[in-house]
Amino acid sequence: MNLDTKVVIITGAGSGIGAATAKLFATHNANVIVSDINLESAQKVVDEIIAEGGNASAIKTDVTQFEEVETLIKKTVEHHDRLDVMVNNAGIGGKNQLRTADHTHEDWHNVIAVNQTGVFYCMKLALQRMVKQGNGNIINVASLAGLKASGNNLSYSASKFAVVGMTKSAALEYGRKNIRINAVCPGFTNSALLDQLLSVSSDMGDKLKRFIPMGRFGEATEIAEAICWLASENSKFITGQTITLDGGTSL
Repeated sequence: MNLDTKVVIITGAGSGIGAATAKLFATHNANVIVSDINLESAQKVVDEIIAEGGNASAIKTDVTQFEEVETLIKKTVEHHDRLDVMVNNAGIGGKNQLRTADHTHEDWHNVIAVNQTGVFYCMKLALQRMVKQGNGNIINVASLAGLKASGNNLSYSASKFAVVGMTKSAALEYGRKNIRINAVCPGFTNSALLDQLLSVSSDMGDKLKRFIPMGRFGEATEIAEAICWLASENSKFITGQTITLDGGTSL
């Protein structure tokens, strides 16, 4: 994969899939902007990248705040003169696992704000820049929960279905503008979100693995590989697609 000197923004890159993706881009000599609501976590990832000889910088961003996303894009372009790749990874789950009738207003508004509205803000502003420069690539991190039913998880499922739809709609609009837009849909992947789910009961891990033909959870590095591939010229005829990385769960 040739990602040499590409300018890449990754949201939610202070941990999990975002951090793994930032580090992998850096190994391919990309210029990585590690964006996260937690600046300390973002800076830690940057320090690790630089220690390995990579190029990275940290920018604190709350993707639910349009002005902060504007600042993220503006600072990136001011420093690098372009934006090649936007990875919209920032996401949260609800605090409660409840059926729809009992789903809390707090969970609904918080999850939709980050997972759906945040992706919209990032896509909108990244696309404005990419149209001006005549090229670009956006990868959205959706979820298996955005492709099939997910019980007791309404706001998360709704937000991830939305991300898949937003990906396809925007890809249709910007295909002739030399801008590709795709999504990855991870299944159960070792991360803070999975840890939250596993905390529901001591046997939850075993229960979930019964639904995975490969018999294990995914790793953040495995999702990162797919994201980097979609950002590279190796996938140059692919747009508007979802790549499902779930160990066969959807089967």
